[in-house]
Amino acid sequence: MTDWIGRTFTSTVGWDHLEQLVDIGNRMAGSDGEHKAAIATRDALDEVGARNAHLDSFEIQGWTRGSSAVHAGGTDHESIALPRSPAESATGELIDLGYGLPEDFDVDLDGSIVMVSSTVPDWYSRFIHRREKYYRAVQSGAAGFIFANHVEGCLAPTGSVGTAEAPIGDIPAVGVSSEVSARLARQFESEQITVEVDATYDDATSQNVHAYLGPKIDENEDDGQAEEILVTSHIDAHDIAEGALDNGMGTAMVLELAAALSRREDELETQVHFVVFGAEEVGLCGSEYEADRADLDRIKAVVNNDGIARGRTVSAYTHGFDDLDDALIEIEETFDHPISKSPQQGPHSDHWPFVIKGGVPSVHLMSETGTRGRGWGHTRADTLDKLESRTLRESAILLTELIVHLSDDDVTLARQSREEIIAALERENKAEGMRIIGDLA
Repeated sequence: MTDWIGRTFTSTVGWDHLEQLVDIGNRMAGSDGEHKAAIATRDALDEVGARNAHLDSFEIQGWTRGSSAVHAGGTDHESIALPRSPAESATGELIDLGYGLPEDFDVDLDGSIVMVSSTVPDWYSRFIHRREKYYRAVQSGAAGFIFANHVEGCLAPTGSVGTAEAPIGDIPAVGVSSEVSARLARQFESEQITVEVDATYDDATSQNVHAYLGPKIDENEDDGQAEEILVTSHIDAHDIAEGALDNGMGTAMVLELAAALSRREDELETQVHFVVFGAEEVGLCGSEYEADRADLDRIKAVVNNDGIARGRTVSAYTHGFDDLDDALIEIEETFDHPISKSPQQGPHSDHWPFVIKGGVPSVHLMSETGTRGRGWGHTRADTLDKLESRTLRESAILLTELIVHLSDDDVTLARQSREEIIAALERENKAEGMRIIGDLA
């Protein structure tokens, strides 16, 4: 029976929910808006037929934006504070490190204000996360940090600093647009400038949203078999924008998948556990919380939607889990629809705690966009008009079939040991950077 395809292709469930999310406003981790979005998502999952839709709350370090400034040459230059920056002011010599590659930090940076790009050159072996560049600056003795967008358009980028052990960062940090960074480098390189951040930080509460379809797990009985598939996204977004691409669309996808799978529930041989995480943007807090409390041996796979449906071709990081590559190949052949696949490690979204803590086969689902980096994401331009409902529907059809396929009892997914995953990180030149930001012991 394929009537589910027609119903999914004409569904408005996911898109309607996406519009509801972006209209809430600020969904920063720990905010009232994040809580409203979680409640709305819980209710929507219940309405499409998922059972036991509920919230699970946890405590986080909250951070509320005040003002920020870059003072140089007697003038102020537009900036935004990076979440979890300390509320401090720092003055020092501006040093533009360009891309901010590891080798770029091998200079005297003591007491300086370091500026780095949000991207890396095309020839470089790996992407370098913002937090790695930040902590390399901290370790080098810098007094302040400026994160410069590589995308033109007068858009300052955001993104959190801090670690799980010390959520508030060490030095004040701001984002500036490509145009502002070019002006700063041209006019004030090696001059004294000041970076200033005002913010408040207090204890806050976030929450994960849970719901289920398919055969129920008997909690009193454990036969050693993996018994559920996690289908995930995150509900929070940076406070400067609607958070449509990152990650309202991911949550809309979870809802669309729940609606489609409710029509195919009798085909599910493994429980599907929908989890919409809170507080992803400030350090994967919701997924860390869930991975620490879950029985990871009972999780067959994690299917994480973060950056999905920004473009019409699904892309997938499969973290060296060959069985997931095989499953994706089967889906693309069935539908004659390309899926871009990478076997590399992708440690910066909510699937990662399940990978590194339990070796759980996990796929991070995104989209091919034709550009490197976040594009409109993490800027004020992350708005609904950048997305299309047809892309949501097309991708939902592929991913619905993927989840039904993975739920088959005859489909086995081999796990990896922590040692194997760390070895892969070493091969991919990612381990050192993760150690620097505290994400790998």
